[in-house]
Amino acid sequence: MPELALYFQAHQPNRLKPYTFFDIGRDPFYEDDELNRDILHRVSDSCYIPANRLFMELADTLGDDFKLTYSLSGVFLEQLEHHRPDVLASFQDLVATGSVELLCETYYHALSFRASGEEFARQVVKQQETLDRLFGVKPKVFRHTELIYFNEIAAFVEELGFEGMLGEGVPHLLNGRSPNVLYQAPNVKSMKTMLRNNPLSDDVAFRFADPSWEDYPLTPERYAKWIAHAGGDVVGVFLDYETIGEHIGCDKGVFDFWRGLPAALKKEGVAMTTPSEAIGEFKVAGEYDAHEVTSWADSTKDLSAWKSNAMQAEAKAKILSLEKAVKSHQNPELLHQWSKMQTSDHYYYMFTKGGPDGAVHDHFSPYPSPYDAYLYFMNALSDLQVRVGESFD
Repeated sequence: MPELALYFQAHQPNRLKPYTFFDIGRDPFYEDDELNRDILHRVSDSCYIPANRLFMELADTLGDDFKLTYSLSGVFLEQLEHHRPDVLASFQDLVATGSVELLCETYYHALSFRASGEEFARQVVKQQETLDRLFGVKPKVFRHTELIYFNEIAAFVEELGFEGMLGEGVPHLLNGRSPNVLYQAPNVKSMKTMLRNNPLSDDVAFRFADPSWEDYPLTPERYAKWIAHAGGDVVGVFLDYETIGEHIGCDKGVFDFWRGLPAALKKEGVAMTTPSEAIGEFKVAGEYDAHEVTSWADSTKDLSAWKSNAMQAEAKAKILSLEKAVKSHQNPELLHQWSKMQTSDHYYYMFTKGGPDGAVHDHFSPYPSPYDAYLYFMNALSDLQVRVGESFD
């Protein structure tokens, strides 16, 4: 009987304001603080507070039979400290139950690895320090931005001291094998890889509230049976936390689903676990050779969500090209501002491919169009460039 590893990602970016050409050299503040605060309040009230309350009740009632895992981006935690300390306290209370594991990621939810391993490592250390300060924990398992995974980064993450890493179970890389066992990258010494079960995760993330789906409405009992019959050692169901109450409203029965799932799992004989527990319990079943970069984003499961057009490529390349100049100033506030512009959401909003994937990008974007997202970003970047005294070729 496989075990269930239920993992949630909680993240909120610092969205930019409509920063114009005429603001360059005059306005050193790029973010829409009011919008960011309003969205945080809305999602806190629809998701974070009620979902944390529900899982706190389950943790108190079920004890060791209830296990959850979270990754909380540094920029998300920073916003909570500034605007919603009550939400932060509720996460701290959840972690204190002993039923919750926290994973590590880059503090700024960034995509910097291939441009600068040094910058990537700096952000990982900053996230580790933040989790230690706020929760008193030192994560053993790593989750990269948007579940990005490939052989090279697996080896680098192991060198940073992690025992495990999460990745997407991409069908053509699995080549008929199950995602429900632990794997190992071909170039690591001992670090284990846990994969996301794509169908079972998406059943909740995308199909749960779709009345045209043949299995609608999804009940805890039916889902628990699917988990029980999935095979393997551990089923990784990985989701955005905002799925609960925000992406799927409470009127769709999403809270009732999660409230009833632990009892349904127990009836089927399925235990709940965490990544670090599974890594300690189960042996590696084989090699997962991710010779190409994968992610959990869009239907393509690659990096095209952030680098499929010239706007995205230029924005990402130019912000990362300022690393040496920014760091030479030894100005913590300037470094922090530059770092926040590395957050992957900025490039996500510039996506132009259209189709179902494009509709999802448009839904989450705060801007009128991808071209506006690009213009605001590049204007802000031009101001930052002036401030650090750097010129682009």
